[in-house]
Amino acid sequence: MQKKISLAIIFGGKSAEHGVSVVSAQNIVKALNKEKYNITFIGIDKKGEWNYFSEKDFFSINEVKESNNNLKVYPSTKNNKFYLSIGNNETLIEVVFPVLHGTYGEDGTFQGFCKLFNVAFVGPDVLSSAICMDKDVSKRLLRDSNIPIANFLVFNNQERDIISFSEIKKALGLPFFIKPANLGSSVGISKIKTEKDFKVALEKAFLYDKKIVVEENIDGREIEISVLGNEKPTASLPGEIIANHDFYSYEAKYIDKNGSSLIAPVNLPQDLIEEIQSLAIKSFKTLSCEGMARVDFFLTKEQKVIVNEINTIPGFTSISMYPKLFEVSGLKYSDLIDKLIIFAIEKHKKDTLLKTIY
Repeated sequence: MQKKISLAIIFGGKSAEHGVSVVSAQNIVKALNKEKYNITFIGIDKKGEWNYFSEKDFFSINEVKESNNNLKVYPSTKNNKFYLSIGNNETLIEVVFPVLHGTYGEDGTFQGFCKLFNVAFVGPDVLSSAICMDKDVSKRLLRDSNIPIANFLVFNNQERDIISFSEIKKALGLPFFIKPANLGSSVGISKIKTEKDFKVALEKAFLYDKKIVVEENIDGREIEISVLGNEKPTASLPGEIIANHDFYSYEAKYIDKNGSSLIAPVNLPQDLIEEIQSLAIKSFKTLSCEGMARVDFFLTKEQKVIVNEINTIPGFTSISMYPKLFEVSGLKYSDLIDKLIIFAIEKHKKDTLLKTIY
């Protein structure tokens, strides 16, 4: 009988996307083949404390709250492995599945922690995670690789008092979007149609980040592609998001049950599907991604394809596109999770072969 893999599911976190993370983690665990994995449930509360959960408690929460089940984590000096200390017991962890959307989970911070502790983890590495989270840096790298993106401007916190509505309007036209540079799930994003909305939207975006991106509005359909793999990634069939709000906001994604419609797969000409898939893989490689990512596009009336952004820990809720798109492409949810874990182990093995001492 094959030995079970010791897997830690880590969820919650100090992020505006904390609640979504919990739901994603619960859906992943439901899809896991329990005969293949010994699962440890680790919730990070909004203060950053690590907490252990039983399986029963894990499925009963919608938020990680401070508990008496705090954990200690440490690398062993004996065999260079990663352990969790739960009470008087030590648990060896072979693979971590970080279901930590947004800040401190998707931005390279947690990935760096895993690298220091020498443990395999699902998803892209430190650099690619940080790049994809930062809309300014990722857009510049995509643009320099001749990948089509929307026009944008960037401002930091020190410039907030001199940001000019009229200058932005002149450069990008109306409407335009104001976004925190480092955040996801449309948190802190505003669509600006008049100068009246401008100052409030700036303050809102700067609540979440020291840097903001101001981006032109692209009048087009919202198309998404899931990408899976390490050196030779594959792309799913495309899907479409139809927002019933003014744009695909946090409310449309997670609060309003009728906020959006998901079409998976979307009916497009074969040559266009292949173009979008090719651009998704090129974007994935350009930003040094591994394991998984969801690439979001705009498709204009002229059939021009424009890359919007890349999510390195995409949603795994019941309505999330990442697993849905692979499912309609012929890969079952449980098999998708297995592949993600296998890719994590393969990546880690290759990393451990690299010399670190000269």
